[in-house]
Amino acid sequence: MNSFISYLISGIGLGSIYALIALGYTMVYGIAKMLNFAHGDVIMVGGYAVFLSISSLNCPVWLSIIIGIVVCTVLGVVIERVAYKPLRNASSLSVLITAIGVSYLLQNLALNILGSNARTFKSVVSLKTIEINSQLKISGEAVVTIIVTVVIMVALTLFINKTKTGMAMQAVSEDKGAAQLMGINVNKTISIVFAIGSGLAAVAGILLCSTFTQVSPYTGSMPGIKAFIAAVFGGIGSIPGAMIGGILLGIIENLSKAYISTQVADAIVFASLIIVLILKPTGLLGKKINEKV
Repeated sequence: MNSFISYLISGIGLGSIYALIALGYTMVYGIAKMLNFAHGDVIMVGGYAVFLSISSLNCPVWLSIIIGIVVCTVLGVVIERVAYKPLRNASSLSVLITAIGVSYLLQNLALNILGSNARTFKSVVSLKTIEINSQLKISGEAVVTIIVTVVIMVALTLFINKTKTGMAMQAVSEDKGAAQLMGINVNKTISIVFAIGSGLAAVAGILLCSTFTQVSPYTGSMPGIKAFIAAVFGGIGSIPGAMIGGILLGIIENLSKAYISTQVADAIVFASLIIVLILKPTGLLGKKINEKV
């Protein structure tokens, strides 16, 4: 029983990382109606930004975390302005191909500049492992990740529902044309969405690298895909859905590794998405959207 609880908490911790990444996916899709597949590589950039700040610049941990978040936030805005803004009225296929292109660009830049070898990443979490008994141990990274994710989730929900910028985001999500007629700066609002999503990716990247204690050019690839699955699982466009989808996915993956096989854990994750989409095509909390004609 103790082992099950330990695996469960670790799964919630892993799922919280997926949830943070999924929040970026779901915000960008929900408001800009774009699938930003370069999001996973922003995670990698965040991990490297913190790693290099600590190892090369000898910055303290708190400053390195801020640098990582700032670098990813700026990167997210630049990607939106350079790659996505010109495609605002283009077909979804054009946006998808561009997103894949940006993803490969970031990945190959990292490979050429930093090399393909994984670097050892020293955890930025100072909280020690909590040992309840000899069989039940909870890592400090899992505890911090869960707390950070819950705080961000609550803060983001309040921001979107209670602030002027958040209201503008909701208006742009409903109808860009009508929002523009109301005096809302659509381009600025979408840039803010990308900035927030990329900042969350940085936080997720830092926690991910702290959990697995390494960073490489491929760090964000699989977590990015799984977070996208989590966003679809919970209902893409829904912030609570991204949170629930991420945590459920983390639990499914961790319990599959513990009780079935590490080799088929990913297959089980993908299969669970297919089952959910067959039973509820819009995801757990997603709503059916009627297209305007």
